[in-house]
Parts: sequence; C-alpha cells; structure tokens
Amino acid sequence: MTDVKRLRERIDNSGYKISFIAEKLGITPQGLYLKLNNTNEFKATEIQILCNLLGVDDPEEMKAIFFASEVAV
Repeated sequence: MTDVKRLRERIDNSGYKISFIAEKLGITPQGLYLKLNNTNEFKATEIQILCNLLGVDDPEEMKAIFFASEVAV
C-alpha cells in the first residue's frame, strides 16, 4: 500500500503539476489520481520514474512511501 500522505507531500514540494507527473509516467491524470487514492497500484517502472522525478534517492524512504504496511488515515 502506498503512503499517499507522504507521496503527496513530495509531489507538493516538487512544484510539479499532476498532469506533468502523469505524462512522465505515461498515464492520464485520472489514472494517477486512482493510484494516489490507493485504488490502483503503482507499477515498478512508475515507482522508479516517480523516485527520480521527486528526488527520492534513499531506498528506505522509497520503501516507506511505496511499500507501507500500514498507513495512517
């Protein structure tokens, strides 16, 4: 499960728009919103692109964001 709160913080701090990020991932903005709402899962390639785009270079942080076992609501 994705820690959406943490991921959205990274996106907000990046200054990138959802449409730009979706384009880089090769999906629609609606598709990205589904992933950000934990309706659909991120693919491994999408995680790699997001980490590069958002400057997530620490493996532990990447794991905490994209492979959270529990997410606070």
